[in-house]
Amino acid sequence: MKLKSLLFLALFLCAACGSDSPADEPVVPEEPNTPTEPTEPTEPTKPTDPTDPTPPADDDRFVGGDLSMLTQYESQHAQYTDKNGKTIPNLLSFVKEQGWNTIRVRLFVDPSKDSDKGVCQSLDYVVALGKRIKQAGLRFMLDFHYSDTWADPGKQWTPDAWKALSDAELQAKIYDYTRDCLQQMNSAGATPDFIQTGNEISYGMLWGTKAAVGNSQVNRCYTNSPQANWDRFFLLLQQATKACRELCPQAKLIIHSERVANAGVLTDFFDRIKAASIDYDVIGLSYYPYFHGKLPQLETALKQLTDRNYGKPIQIVETGYPWKWAVEGTTIDYSATYPYSNAGQRQFTADLIALLKKYPQVNGISWWYAEANAKCCTGNLSSRWYNASLFDNETGRALDALYELATFK
Repeated sequence: MKLKSLLFLALFLCAACGSDSPADEPVVPEEPNTPTEPTEPTEPTKPTDPTDPTPPADDDRFVGGDLSMLTQYESQHAQYTDKNGKTIPNLLSFVKEQGWNTIRVRLFVDPSKDSDKGVCQSLDYVVALGKRIKQAGLRFMLDFHYSDTWADPGKQWTPDAWKALSDAELQAKIYDYTRDCLQQMNSAGATPDFIQTGNEISYGMLWGTKAAVGNSQVNRCYTNSPQANWDRFFLLLQQATKACRELCPQAKLIIHSERVANAGVLTDFFDRIKAASIDYDVIGLSYYPYFHGKLPQLETALKQLTDRNYGKPIQIVETGYPWKWAVEGTTIDYSATYPYSNAGQRQFTADLIALLKKYPQVNGISWWYAEANAKCCTGNLSSRWYNASLFDNETGRALDALYELATFK
């Protein structure tokens, strides 16, 4: 059987560890707000379809996964079954039955500019999937990438259509673009419940196009970068948040970092966010043990964040662990503790959740690329299987970690 899946992912995105010297940062890693004072809402949020019989419950813990490729897998007839081999006719309904309550979806500005088959989440695509998520009675977490391709700590490329804009024009554009996207989602009954104003933005966003700035340090926001770079970043972030507050005043805004591997850089980032009076609601983290470190490393990061007392809940918005063989690019082998197996993946999930429960500030966990499944897939979504999903690519069966996630609630 030909290997298929999407390891375009942010497999290298999270590999950036260690010191914060620009020379140590990844050049091309790949995957997985705000006014000084919050702007008063000027337009009410359109409610979810009132005929929906199953609105989201009033949960205080959020469990789920990133299902950004679900539409593509469905169109190619991937076969999903539960752990007993029973066909799953509707994956959104199924994961809700297993205790999930939140689904994350990424959004690119113009994904047609990238040939990567995982970069397909246009506005129309996301509006349609977001509407289905809301109609299923689940919460919708929207992940703005503000790029035509994967945006992560080593790649925050400005969309091609925005490349000629000045910094002032970019501020207006990110506001207008964010507002337009949310307006369309509201009108379609796909109002997000959580919004990430950028994906893994530890080092800023909208640096310029790769062709223009390449490997230079232009517009990067490292700990030793000029303050002007940080000021530019914060002005962009403020405009994104302004649009979110106006169009989706009930949504929780997430600022997303992957610097778990370097807790000092992580807290420096959020110290700067606080000093700039950036308006947001949730600290979002990526944590992949095979890139960022074993569970004690995550605990160090969580402890430092909680000791700093930023006054924000924390969510693990991206995580995962392989079930059959090492993820490509793995730098930290955890297989002696958690074998690459269904049981090993489940045990990692259980231990991760046990750790998170030690920190009351942590109120969310989301598994990245949970839906990857090559079983009966009629098209070639990638050249290889992604091996840290929650489905067995050979059988299409749900793995035990999928069920284990609900124990976080």
